[in-house]
Amino acid sequence: MSFEYLYKAWKAGRITQAVAAKLLGVSDRTFRRYVHRYESGGSEGLIDKRLLRRSPRRAPLDEIAEVVNAYNKQHEGWNVKQFYAWYRGTGGRRSYNWVRLQLQDAGAVKRLPRRGVHRSRFDRARLPGLRLHQDSYRHEWLAGRRCDLVITMDDATSEHYSMFLCEQAGTRSSFVGVREVLERKGFFCSLYTNRASHYRYKTSAKAKETQGARKLTQTERAMMQLGIRLMATRSTQVRARCQRVFRTHIERLPSELFTAGITEITAANRYLKDVYLSAYNREFQQVAQQEGSAFEPCTNPDQLDDILCEEYQRIVRRDNRVRCKGLLLRLPTDRLRCRMASTRVTVRRHLDGTLSISSGIRRLARYHADSTLID
Repeated sequence: MSFEYLYKAWKAGRITQAVAAKLLGVSDRTFRRYVHRYESGGSEGLIDKRLLRRSPRRAPLDEIAEVVNAYNKQHEGWNVKQFYAWYRGTGGRRSYNWVRLQLQDAGAVKRLPRRGVHRSRFDRARLPGLRLHQDSYRHEWLAGRRCDLVITMDDATSEHYSMFLCEQAGTRSSFVGVREVLERKGFFCSLYTNRASHYRYKTSAKAKETQGARKLTQTERAMMQLGIRLMATRSTQVRARCQRVFRTHIERLPSELFTAGITEITAANRYLKDVYLSAYNREFQQVAQQEGSAFEPCTNPDQLDDILCEEYQRIVRRDNRVRCKGLLLRLPTDRLRCRMASTRVTVRRHLDGTLSISSGIRRLARYHADSTLID
């Protein structure tokens, strides 16, 4: 219903000001203002002059062009949030929404459809150190080169404690991630992973009935020795957190490595440690639900060498040599026992690639990766 019709009805005495204001959806005072503006300026007096006035806070065209050119020339392919972090770091004062709209209007980034509501949620741990996630994702992280990104992060805060690239994720990469957490933060309570074969062997129901006790993987054995509970789960709610994190890394990391001119894994891991990891934690780290920490300090990091490693039980051959993973390791002559034929020993392959042979708590020998004797 138009104002002019209600104005004429009010003037004719058919309705009151209160009724006219209610029909327009305004207050009595606003209706009286409309009457005054209409009587003094006619229909044009009802137009809101503020809509025709240029906002004093409107950004100049030079500033808009500078932001769009910076994105197109230096940061093409970055998502808006990633580019906005760089924009603020260089002294930009505009809001995130302003930067997003300018890039979308210029056609630099696409308008994405709104995401649906994530219905199945996995509650976060209340304290840091109660529950950690470890997962890997294969992607073209480097230009023209596919490799695995391995992350170890806290469930309570989403803070990344370890993050590196490797050719193929496996037992060694799992141990490297766990060791970096132990040396940096200390012992934690549980580790949630996927059901890859280096975390948990896949056995059928029939095999479980015939074989009895299930064979442990190297990771399960090491976590058991450290007192850390290993949870290899298929739950989509549990793994969804890591999947969302990897989606963020896919949008950010390849473009940053390309901009920095990095094409090798060694240089990329150096960049992750020195630049990317700390910047990611500053932007995405959450606040834990409770104050405190469940981490226990690791007072003797040297003990981790004989735990976070591949461990095999072998029998010494008659020629005083041990075969392990295609290598023949010759034991040195022992001053107390010249030959150790038929003795059960433990062979360990450490994270640095060296091997060692032990009998009980006594180390018998150490070797390079090519089986040459060290000591």
